[in-house]
Amino acid sequence: MQAKLHPLRVIDHSLTACKSFSTFVSKTIVALPVQNGVSDKGARTLDVELLLVQRPDNGNTERDTVAARLFLPELLVEDAHLRIQELRLDMGRYVLASGERAFGLRVLYRGDDPARPYSVETLRLFVVQGKTIRPVLDELVMQRDSGEWDLSCHGRFEEVRTQLTTQPPPARPAGAWAELLVRRSLVVRQMAVDENGQCAERAAAPRYTSVMLKARDGRYPIPPSLRAP
Repeated sequence: MQAKLHPLRVIDHSLTACKSFSTFVSKTIVALPVQNGVSDKGARTLDVELLLVQRPDNGNTERDTVAARLFLPELLVEDAHLRIQELRLDMGRYVLASGERAFGLRVLYRGDDPARPYSVETLRLFVVQGKTIRPVLDELVMQRDSGEWDLSCHGRFEEVRTQLTTQPPPARPAGAWAELLVRRSLVVRQMAVDENGQCAERAAAPRYTSVMLKARDGRYPIPPSLRAP
C-alpha cells in the first residue's frame, strides 16, 4: 500500500510506524515519512502522512483500504547536528470528549555533537473525524536531555520530563473538550573536579511547574515555554 500511495517518492521505511487503534475495530494508524529533500550535509526534510487503514477480516494486506488520512508537508526537519531517530504512535488514553479519543505521534531527535549532547522527544495529538485526521495539539516537548561540557569533566546538563493527562473542565457543558494538564520537572546538574581531583556531580533540587491547556476552536494552544526548540 505504501508504494501505491507515493509511487514516485522515497519513503523512509526505518521510521515508518503503525499501531492498532482500539477505538476503531480492525483499523490501524500508520505514520508514513516521505522524503521531501536532503541538504548537502545529509539533513532531511520529511513530509508525514497519517493514515487510518482498514484491514479485511481475512487479514489480506493486499486489500487494505484507507479510511481517513492527513498529509503534513515538511513536518520533520533535521539540521547539520540534529537528526530524527524514531517515530512512534502513542495510543494512550487521551479521551478529549465523549466519543472523541486522540492518538499521539512521538518523534525522537538526537544531536551528534559530543560536546553538546542533546536529545528530545516530542508529542503531537490527532483525532479521527470521518474521513479526515485532524491535529489538535502541536509539538509538545515530553523529554529533553541537553548540556555542554569540555569532554573531560566540567559541564552543565539539564533533564526535562513532562507528563500529560486529561482533566474534565470544572463546569463542563455538553460537548466541551477536556483540559490537558501538563506537569513538568527540570533537573540541572553541574560537573566539576572536586578537592580530591575526582570528577563529581552536583544536582540542584528539581523544579516543578504545571500548565493547564484549554481547547480553543478545536485545538490546544501551547505556550512558547512548552514548545520544541
